[in-house]
Amino acid sequence: MTAATTPKPRKGRPIGAGRRSPGRPGADGPDLRERLLDAAIACFVRGGIAATPLRAIATEAGVTPALLHYYFGDKAQLQEAVISERVLPAFAQLREPIMAAGDDVAALIAGFVQGVGCVVAAHPWLPSLWVREVLCEGGALRDVLFERIGPALPQMMSARFAQAQANGELNEDLDPRLLMVSLVGLTLFPAAGAPIWRRLLQADDLDFDALRRHTLALLDRGLGVG
Repeated sequence: MTAATTPKPRKGRPIGAGRRSPGRPGADGPDLRERLLDAAIACFVRGGIAATPLRAIATEAGVTPALLHYYFGDKAQLQEAVISERVLPAFAQLREPIMAAGDDVAALIAGFVQGVGCVVAAHPWLPSLWVREVLCEGGALRDVLFERIGPALPQMMSARFAQAQANGELNEDLDPRLLMVSLVGLTLFPAAGAPIWRRLLQADDLDFDALRRHTLALLDRGLGVG
């Protein structure tokens, strides 16, 4: 198959929504589309979104660049597909355990830690992509944080922490906003740095579930032995 024989999507129809063309097995199969998204994420994590050409993604997926164009049109559309079909749904999963916690501040913290642990276990690429494309200056996903994921969840959690503090249920020396920052620092960042600390500490036996249990114990009982 060459670029010259690759069929183009019909006008007025979604990319990849046409019938399978003769001699092109699986061109419209959902499994292949998912594989292309997986390849895009792998390349984005490894080299960054801005520096990754479509040809590199096609090579990663074992397809031609023409087939990648067939499904996604161009890089901007592919990036949008990764955001809307992978990144946003992953963070949506985080809301469920948090919203189920109610007004119990301990349950809220546990819900966040457990929620991040479940998200990372299901999407191990997410922390590294987030660090590269949100925290780093010029990252391609920073606007996604502010405009599409939004501040609602961290602001809600900070407000609950402030209320718990006013009720005498939370250490008065803590800043409720910085507590939210600390929770991210104890969850997403260690997950992103796992390849480093596993090698430094010879800790290949520690998975993300062990990290989750450790974080909950640290938050619940601190460093004391009592």
